[in-house]
Amino acid sequence: MSQIKLNLAQGSVSFAFSPESARDLKEALSTLMQSLKTIAAKTAAGRSRPKPKPSMEYRHTGDVFLEIFCNPNIYPSPFSAKVLVTLRDERIRLSTEAELTRVIEDVNHYIEQAE
Repeated sequence: MSQIKLNLAQGSVSFAFSPESARDLKEALSTLMQSLKTIAAKTAAGRSRPKPKPSMEYRHTGDVFLEIFCNPNIYPSPFSAKVLVTLRDERIRLSTEAELTRVIEDVNHYIEQAE
């Protein structure tokens, strides 16, 4: 299993991740991005407050536990959105924020390299 590298607000983290899991994560991030775009479009059109969208919670259990969480209702645009990344195993736990667009780029890059 190859390593994926996620660039965080300060620094980066690499861990074992399968291409199949990366594709699942990419799908979850695409759905989140669509929710953010819908909210931004309705807000820009001057419509009343858009109907709240559900939060995105992606979870993967492998060599390490990965969780990526985002509430799309608190960001004015997809490009300002951040996700909470939690990565842990039995010895260490890392929780930090990362820019959504950067995580999408990192996942896409990993999938391209894996194919």
